[in-house]
Amino acid sequence: MNAQLVEHPVVFNALHHLRNKDTDSAKFRHYCHLITVPLILEATKGLPLANNQTETPLELTNTKTYAESPVWIPILRAGLGMLKIVLDLFPESPVGHIGLERDESTAIPRSYYEKLPPCDGQPVILLDPMLATGGSAANAIDLIKKSYPTSPVSLACIVAAPEGIELLNEKHADVQIFTTSIDRQLNNIKYILPGLGDFGDRYFGTVG
Repeated sequence: MNAQLVEHPVVFNALHHLRNKDTDSAKFRHYCHLITVPLILEATKGLPLANNQTETPLELTNTKTYAESPVWIPILRAGLGMLKIVLDLFPESPVGHIGLERDESTAIPRSYYEKLPPCDGQPVILLDPMLATGGSAANAIDLIKKSYPTSPVSLACIVAAPEGIELLNEKHADVQIFTTSIDRQLNNIKYILPGLGDFGDRYFGTVG
């Protein structure tokens, strides 16, 4: 499977709290932000760098900076939960948005919003906390590749199901997936098991 598993004590501890059904929205947001840090650091490890010279208070020294900032594209609305930390790490990066809504009876995603900055050629990282069937991510990547035909694309997700990884490997084999957990399977209504429930509802406090 074309998926890189990000493992770290911070990740394991955060996943414990994110999975717990008794974790309230405030704590859920907190641990979402915590787990996003090592995930994004791993997903951006291969970013191209530029060599620079910088004048410190004492002398001139060689330094490195990003050759170009990645474009971040959260899938609405759950992907917004990861965006805050991304912009703390990459404050100058452009951000696009893709809105996809899943039909609960068919589990087929429907696009309702797309706004992408003109940044073809720059690395693109899609943010989607839950990779379940893979349909939403695959549709989003289709849209991204139309707007950015020369950009390398990757996906950062907190939890992934094998079925979603398999679909992306089939439809977009060139897209690297970064995740903190590959869970067991999907249930009969296409939710991830063991999973952590509906990410957007738990993050935004709209459960029940």
